[in-house]
Amino acid sequence: MNTSRVRAGLSLTAALGLAGCFTSRNETAPQPTLGPTTPPPIATPPTIPDAVPKVEPLSRYGNPSYYEVFGKRYYVLSSSVAYLERGVASWYGPGFHQVRTSSGETYDMYAMTAAHKTLPLPAYVRVTNLENGKSVVVRVNDRGPFVGNRIIDLSYTAASRLDMLRNGTAMVEVRGIDPRAPLTDLTTPITAAATPQSGQPVAAATAAGTVSNSAPFVGSATPLPPVTTVGSAAAAGSTAAGASTPVAPTRPPLFVQAGAFADPANAERLAAKLRGGEYGKIFVRDDVIAGRKMYRVRIGPVPDVPEFDRIVAALERAGVHDAHLALD
Repeated sequence: MNTSRVRAGLSLTAALGLAGCFTSRNETAPQPTLGPTTPPPIATPPTIPDAVPKVEPLSRYGNPSYYEVFGKRYYVLSSSVAYLERGVASWYGPGFHQVRTSSGETYDMYAMTAAHKTLPLPAYVRVTNLENGKSVVVRVNDRGPFVGNRIIDLSYTAASRLDMLRNGTAMVEVRGIDPRAPLTDLTTPITAAATPQSGQPVAAATAAGTVSNSAPFVGSATPLPPVTTVGSAAAAGSTAAGASTPVAPTRPPLFVQAGAFADPANAERLAAKLRGGEYGKIFVRDDVIAGRKMYRVRIGPVPDVPEFDRIVAALERAGVHDAHLALD
């Protein structure tokens, strides 16, 4: 749980909505605790359904072309279509319940929502816990998390559905959902071939693009079937809509990708540099991506979030700043 994230209240909302960039007023705030926390009593039934993707106009607030927090600049995407990223999720709850979000809405810790640094507000994403295979669909309506290498902050209920409340974090895949064709994204398997190669989200829109002022039409919501992913079709059977569905009986191997290169010599050079450190097993994997051979420097497998954090922090100190989570 991210216990000291930048508050998504009036200061953040106003700055995001009225300016092209802003600097948080809380830059001197203490760093949050990232360790396990004791979750509050469950006040909602465990069968809270997934968010239902629908076409919505961009929020009036929270969608500048870029903004700054803690001295770092973030570029807001103009679309969530084809977005894919893997990394660590956290969650936020009681301390922010009923506080105004970056989109201007009131945060409800019991709703199926999330905060993200660069996706347009609102957006819909499928979040899969890669440690246990459970998936949920959430509506992104807030900004954050601005701590460490976390890629998404989930509501209390969404985190509960993913079974990550006790640990506070989990290694996840975040996949954008096109509300005009949601079934395509909801049934796309989780595969290693879909791993982003550059350490950055795969998106249809460029990160530096300006948010479009033309709002899309508002469509009607249609109930969706349960999320079905690799290895889960047979086991899922007739799972009720909204229930978390396991991907497979065992979790896939997870790795830290330190770099990807077209030139194998560059990959071997980085691998040789890292082999002298305390990172774990280091190897170079070659794959053909879109007809192009790529050489990816991998570390692992990684057993859990603390080890992932340790390796990423060590890589940062070594000058490797684009490491990210990857599947085998």
